[in-house]
Amino acid sequence: MINNEVGAIVIGGHFHALGLIRSLAKKGVKSVLIDHEPCMARYSRYVWKYYRCPHFSESEKFIRFLIRLADQFKLKNYVLFPTCDETIFTISKNKDLLSAYFKVTTPAWDCVKYAYNKKLTYSIAENAGIPIPKTYYPASEKDLPHLKLNYPVVLKPAVVYRFFKRTKTKVFQINNEDDLFKYYRLACSIIPKEEIMLQEKIQDACNNLYSFCPWFKNKQVLAQVTAKRLRQHPMEFGQASTLAVSMRVPELETLGVELLRAINFYGICEIEFLLDSRDHKYKLLEINPRVWGWHTIASAAGVNLPWYLYSDMMGKEIRKQGFLEGVKWRRFITDTPTAITEIFRGRLTWKEYTHSVSHIHEHAVFSYNDPLPFFGEFFMLPYLWKKRGF
Repeated sequence: MINNEVGAIVIGGHFHALGLIRSLAKKGVKSVLIDHEPCMARYSRYVWKYYRCPHFSESEKFIRFLIRLADQFKLKNYVLFPTCDETIFTISKNKDLLSAYFKVTTPAWDCVKYAYNKKLTYSIAENAGIPIPKTYYPASEKDLPHLKLNYPVVLKPAVVYRFFKRTKTKVFQINNEDDLFKYYRLACSIIPKEEIMLQEKIQDACNNLYSFCPWFKNKQVLAQVTAKRLRQHPMEFGQASTLAVSMRVPELETLGVELLRAINFYGICEIEFLLDSRDHKYKLLEINPRVWGWHTIASAAGVNLPWYLYSDMMGKEIRKQGFLEGVKWRRFITDTPTAITEIFRGRLTWKEYTHSVSHIHEHAVFSYNDPLPFFGEFFMLPYLWKKRGF
């Protein structure tokens, strides 16, 4: 029997961390929340304790803080759940050290590096026969004139979070050769040139986004949800999904399993794909080796992925579970302006909008049983816009 007195430590307090805390609370697991900045999740009734920590970028200080947390506050053997790329990097690099104090849900760096760096992601995907959008890897500015690009294309970083911190966007759209040199030079001033990639822009991609989200262990899927991401913010090159619906897409499981086996993955993750209408193939975009923004759709569909991972950490065997189709998840505070923008651009009708937001089963933040984070997020909007762009 699981001893729920052993709680979880959730690192980061954004809305997906809030969803993780609520998912575990449904099973009686108490959560300790730590973050280095103001966060909405700390106002949840399900947060047992909250601690302010050093900035996630200060890796050595952050690791020392975690160890001190275990020793001084009797949190040894708690289950560690990082919720952002920066902490995934640090914890995977220090997994052996931290495993002496906590149950660490994050795989070791030998696995995580294939999700953290998209160059490695795409390399191993191609070796496994998994389609990707056509991608170029210029070694320097001298390579640019020889790439024979079909514009528009996008410039994207191999490692997202450093790029996003400076630009508040995940990609630059490049429409011509002048843009190519302009944005390449700008990117070189932000990230190492080795991390710069150029990728074809697939038309109507924002309307054909899908995800395969499994609980994966011993090279097999024990539970999963697949979904279509109906809207994202901003719509063209989304920073985060705003509306999603669960549906069965068997091809995604086939591709996702091949990829996860290739990197020897353990845990829960989201693998993002887009459906290319030209050849009707699902093409890999990225792997998130942690909880993602809309992961609570799984719990609403009958598959509580954080609980399964917690249970496995505690030594309880998990049986294969199915999920319900047609379950909708929405983040009101970003989906509403996204939808209004699409309506004014003539790409969404009011009828389509009202139909899309009918029968929402899971909200990202709002909950009648746990209302304070919703109001906390509302009052934090100026801060969130400045820090995250949404």
